[in-house]
Amino acid sequence: MKKYLFALLFLTGVQLSAQDVRMDAFITELMGKMTLEEKLGQLNLPASGDITTGTASSSNIAEKIKEGKVGGLFNIKSAEKIRDVQKIAMEQSRLKIPLIFGMDVIHGYQTMFPIPLGMSCSWDMELMERSARIAAQEASADGINWTFSPMVDISRDPRWGRVSEGSGEDPYLGSQIAKAMVKGYQGDDLRKNNTIMACVKHFALYGAPEAGRDYNTTDMSRIRMYNEYFPPYKAAVEAGVGSVMTSFNEIDGIPATANKWLMTDLLRKDWGFNGFVVTDYTAILEMVDHGLGNLKDVSALALKAGTDMDMVADGFLNTLKESLEEGKVTQQEIDQAVRRILEAKYKLGLFEDPYRYCDLNRAKTEVFTPENRRKAREIAAQTFVLLKNDKQTLPLQEKGTIALIGPLADNRENMPGTWSVAADFPKSVSLLDGMKKAVGNRAKIVYAKGTNVVSDPQLDARISIFGKPTKWDNRPQKEMIAEAVAVARKADVIVAAVGESAEMSGEASSRSDINLPENQRELLEALLATGKPVVMVMFTGRPLSISWEKAHVPAILNVWFAGTEAGDAIADVLLGKVNPSGKLSTTFPQNVGQVPLYYNHKNTGRPLPDGTWFQKFRSNYLDVSNDPLFPFGFGLSYTTFDYKNLKLSDSGLTAGGKLTVSVEVTNSGNYDGAEVVQLYLRDMVGSVTRPVKELKGFRKVFLKKGETRTVEFTLTENDLRFYNSDLQFVSEPGDFRVFVGTSSANTLEAGFVLK
Repeated sequence: MKKYLFALLFLTGVQLSAQDVRMDAFITELMGKMTLEEKLGQLNLPASGDITTGTASSSNIAEKIKEGKVGGLFNIKSAEKIRDVQKIAMEQSRLKIPLIFGMDVIHGYQTMFPIPLGMSCSWDMELMERSARIAAQEASADGINWTFSPMVDISRDPRWGRVSEGSGEDPYLGSQIAKAMVKGYQGDDLRKNNTIMACVKHFALYGAPEAGRDYNTTDMSRIRMYNEYFPPYKAAVEAGVGSVMTSFNEIDGIPATANKWLMTDLLRKDWGFNGFVVTDYTAILEMVDHGLGNLKDVSALALKAGTDMDMVADGFLNTLKESLEEGKVTQQEIDQAVRRILEAKYKLGLFEDPYRYCDLNRAKTEVFTPENRRKAREIAAQTFVLLKNDKQTLPLQEKGTIALIGPLADNRENMPGTWSVAADFPKSVSLLDGMKKAVGNRAKIVYAKGTNVVSDPQLDARISIFGKPTKWDNRPQKEMIAEAVAVARKADVIVAAVGESAEMSGEASSRSDINLPENQRELLEALLATGKPVVMVMFTGRPLSISWEKAHVPAILNVWFAGTEAGDAIADVLLGKVNPSGKLSTTFPQNVGQVPLYYNHKNTGRPLPDGTWFQKFRSNYLDVSNDPLFPFGFGLSYTTFDYKNLKLSDSGLTAGGKLTVSVEVTNSGNYDGAEVVQLYLRDMVGSVTRPVKELKGFRKVFLKKGETRTVEFTLTENDLRFYNSDLQFVSEPGDFRVFVGTSSANTLEAGFVLK
């Protein structure tokens, strides 16, 4: 069969590298020695169970490894444990095929960076790549060679908890981040022992569940898939991602894990993906509840669709032999999946040295180092978004008394945020710790908790998980607020640390109410009543509807969950050592009734005229305007930036040509600072309806106070392309508008024609 593949590649002009030829020959020879049971074992990815150092041989997974029934493990950490397990495969299994070891290294390993939604608000691809590079360095030093990241699901519904794990609502920004993260993890050579294989997830459309409820049904047109949801996945594939994870939802009525159009026709044939596909946790088994048959039925469907590796469900391992005998799957389909898994191991260099990630000394000098923590602090400060700053309340002065109040002011464990499985939570820096270190003896810090994160103890129990307790206080709310007010009255300024706890967002953490918890608002009301200036430091894993807070609190700094160095990074920004430059990668609604709300929407046939709050028989609400609370791309600074002289190099653009867009940006305030200059386009007339605005470029520039710089963008005909009703990627001649500014809602405007 391989002879014919080589002939086909020759006839079609595809060139195989010498390494590919060697890999193909090696794997072909190995597969020729494998029994059917050993082949099915390569497709099996169980969890690591309860393996501890020195117990690998007696663990419940050891016998399966010896019998060749395991292709890899996940959620096991430390080079010592992994070496012990790998040793079983290499010394006690018949063919000595090395295992692959995966983990959810989502936004850092032990050195935790901000949650992905926070990271995306840096709009800095160099920082994104650097964070992934450090995560890969640390994880690989501890034995891991595969991460289930990046998650690139577009999401426009903040009710969905996993919005925290992605990069927001925009396909262009999401695509740039996908590429940066893959490059950071995989580097330029997967055989190096300080790189790890990336796994883009969740393919596909997982971020658009009905009602914002995790694992729920997803349904949309293909034209929307191609134009709005697929681009980040495709960008990751083009960046060379080694693996892809299936999503839990269905596409066109067929769950992704068994969707042949998605996994084979689109991913492999159209996009040219040549890595392997792994399911999400028990996704094959879950198709039984979707209504596609029993475990044997759905396992066969998944394999035939192009899914290669079964995470936890044991469907491939225990049913495919019978399905093969019944003719429901073919030997070729099994062999194809096995080859892809073995190729991944070969590319990681595991056949050459199965212990290349098991150097017991690396972790001592490469994990959670002072330099990595310094980088994490520096990066975190670039992700914070200043949402409001009346009367220049911020930055704070390092003098007098600062009251630090709120349920998240002194909680180290919650600082890393969700999906921080390898973090050492007690080593994280709380806001109280950070502020005290920052001001030293130049100012006095006083503290009170003020209230719990939520008022319902049952809800509190649901969010105090995975080693991140909210530290419930049994005192009555009135007593806690009274204590906080007494402390606040002694201060010159109040910093209120409020918002969500880390596990109020993330997987299976959907919320129907995205307001600040009512008990926290009561605390804010009491603090504002003191007459002292109040700064709201908001911890969150999703956009919150904080209309009341925006109307009443003088200053609001959104800090997401900033990682292990959170407290120090927040202090840096609050005290003006770092000027905030984050920009929102997702729209904040006024209330949950506006959801889904996103900037790059389509016009209706009855759009509301600009500047109008309500008009009968137009597309609007009776009780609230159509406007977001904070638009996509929004973010303030301690300084101000003025835009002027938007210029185009020509009035027209032709295929093969270029159009230069330039704008002058001036730092007109009193602080040095960074600004994200954003470029949007609108196709005025199309064969299908087009969005009112689409991000097509951005530049992050640092300007000293008083400095002016001309920022340039280059547009080509390719930037104007989209998928039409025939799913052809085309551009169409006609009028276009170009917008450049500080957010999607605050831009200068010009026009040109595509000829």
